[in-house]
Amino acid sequence: MTIASDIRLQRVYGDSAPSKGKRVLVDRVWPRGRKKESLALDLWLRDIGPSDELRSWFGHRPERWEEFERRYRAELEQPPQQQLLDQLSALAREGPVTLLYGAKDEERNQAVVLRSVVEERLAAES
Repeated sequence: MTIASDIRLQRVYGDSAPSKGKRVLVDRVWPRGRKKESLALDLWLRDIGPSDELRSWFGHRPERWEEFERRYRAELEQPPQQQLLDQLSALAREGPVTLLYGAKDEERNQAVVLRSVVEERLAAES
């Protein structure tokens, strides 16, 4: 049996058309200039975001993307982050989930990594 997941990514500064399912902010820092109501959030998993040190080091430099992804995946192996991944995986099992993030780069950010990690976890369960 395969579990099909519907995990979408959405930048908080883009069009925030209501999406089906749960909306989860996965940034460690609240998006500047955004009010809680405007995000229509169901959950803010603040501590699932990359550490301040890793965020600063990465600085959204494309040439650091692969190393960022490796280091971030290592951070996600820690017990507190594993519990948050359990929570995110459970939401994804129940229905559509939209991961919200603030980064300008839509291809290289923590939400991209999180979607991959959750999809890998769900695939391993089946």
